[in-house]
Amino acid sequence: MSLQLRLCSALMRIEDKERLDWLRLARSSGIGPVTVRDLIAFTGTAAKALEALPDLARRGGGARPVRICAKAEAEREIEALAKRGARLIARVEPDYPEALAALEDAPPVIAVKGRADLLQPNKIALVGARNASANGRHIASNLAAGLAGAGAVVISGMARGIDTAAHLGALNARSETGGTIAVVAGGIDVLYPPENGALFERLGAEGLIVAEAALGTEPAARHFPRRNRIISGLSRAVVVVEAALRSGSLITARYALDQGREVMAVPGSPLDPRCRGANRLIRDGARLVEDFEQVLESLDGLAGPNLRFHENLNFSEQATEINTLSETDRVRNEVLSLLGPSPVMVDELVRQCHCSPPVLGMVLLELDLAGRLERYPGNRVSLLMQAA
Repeated sequence: MSLQLRLCSALMRIEDKERLDWLRLARSSGIGPVTVRDLIAFTGTAAKALEALPDLARRGGGARPVRICAKAEAEREIEALAKRGARLIARVEPDYPEALAALEDAPPVIAVKGRADLLQPNKIALVGARNASANGRHIASNLAAGLAGAGAVVISGMARGIDTAAHLGALNARSETGGTIAVVAGGIDVLYPPENGALFERLGAEGLIVAEAALGTEPAARHFPRRNRIISGLSRAVVVVEAALRSGSLITARYALDQGREVMAVPGSPLDPRCRGANRLIRDGARLVEDFEQVLESLDGLAGPNLRFHENLNFSEQATEINTLSETDRVRNEVLSLLGPSPVMVDELVRQCHCSPPVLGMVLLELDLAGRLERYPGNRVSLLMQAA
C-alpha cells in the first residue's frame, strides 16, 4: 500500500486540542506509528481518526473493542510533562525534525526537554559498546567534542560506555550552535542507567532529551530497538565506536542503512571482541573514520537524508472518505483468502485483488486495527492466523 502524499514544505501549527488528539492516538492500545499515520491519511484529522477507530476495528473483525486512550489520561500526561519542563511535539508540527518525520514509522508524538533548537538538520549519531574500553571512551569523547565544537549536534542513547562519553564530550565543548541529544528508551522522566543522574540533569538543561514512550515507562528490552531507529532517524550519519558482533549499535547501523543515512565506524583491534562489530561494518562498506574532521569531510558535499517520503500529515484535503469505499467488503474477503502467515508484498495484493491502493489500504487498516495483520519492512504484510 502506498499512502505517500505530495511533498509539502510548510507544516501546520496545531491547537492544543489537536495535539491532545494525536497523543490519544499514540497512547491507544495496539496502534503503532504506521497505523496512526494511515488512520489520519484516511480520515483527515486526529479527531476524526479517534471517532472512526472503533468502527474500523469492528469491520476488520476485531474480537474486542479497541482501548482508546481517554482524554483525561492524555491531559494528565501533558500536564505532568509541563511540570517537568518538557512538552510534546506532534509529527505534523513545524518543529518536529524533518528527517525523523520522513520515516514510515516516525513516532506520532515525541516528548522533548531542554534545548529544542538542537533539533536542527546537522545531527550525527555516535553509538557504541556499553562495556567500552578506556581508549574507546576517549575516542568517543574527542569525536563528540570536535563535532559539537564545529557546530554539529551529537545524538546518542545515554547508555553506559560510548553513549555517556559522547554526551559528556559534546556538553563539555560548550558550543553555542552544537550540542547533544539523548534519545531515551523509557519515559522522559525515567533515569536509566541510574548512575547517569548528573548527566541526565545536564542534558535536560544544556542539551536535549527526547522520548517516544509515555511518562513513567521503565525501559525494557523491546524499547531499545524502537529508540535506536529514532537515533538513526534523527541523524545524517551514524558513527560506531566499539561494538560487538551482536549489539544494539549494529541494530542502529542497520536502521541507518534502511533509512538512507551514512554509516561510519572507527576501526579497532581485531583481538578485542568489542571492536569486531565496527570492523565488520568497515569491511562491509562503512566509511572508516578516526577523528571528527574525517566525519565532517565524509559528509561534506553529500546530500542529506532522502526525504522524498516526508509527509505533511495535514491530510484534510487528501483524506479518503471511508463511507464511499464500496469495494471494501469484496476486497476484504479476497485479502483474507490471499494472506497467510508468510509475508506478501502489498503491491502484489493490489494486482491480485484488482483494486485501487486506497481501497486496499483501508482494508489493511481495518485488519491492522482488529489485531489480525502483521506488518514487515519493505511494505509486506501477513495474516495473524491465531486471531483470524
